[in-house]
Amino acid sequence: MSATQTTVTRVGTVMVPVADQDRAIEFYTEKLGFELRADTPFGDGDRWIEVAPAGAATTVALVMPMEGQEVGVESRIAFTSRDVDADHAALREAGVDVDPEVMRMGDPVPPMFFFRDVDGNRLLLVQGE
Repeated sequence: MSATQTTVTRVGTVMVPVADQDRAIEFYTEKLGFELRADTPFGDGDRWIEVAPAGAATTVALVMPMEGQEVGVESRIAFTSRDVDADHAALREAGVDVDPEVMRMGDPVPPMFFFRDVDGNRLLLVQGE
């Protein structure tokens, strides 16, 4: 079998299902400090919303769930933090549902913790550059 060649160049956007887009914008911008990159109406009263950390190329789309889809998913999305311990403390202080402790598995695995957004979507914060 030969490898398929595409012109894909990067991960542009990941999607997270949310029950209330305005409440999700508030969480991602006020609790996580993300920028609101897009809030564009389309279709029959729908909105395309993207948020991202300052300077990040990849965005997070806050989308309404498709029919039959739930919110509160295991997102498999990991964000990078320069100081995971400080972020863990700050998010906990801000009332975010964070793991009780930062996980430390030892080298070469960096410290990390899971947190949940307002809809219960599980996200990961990992120490990095």
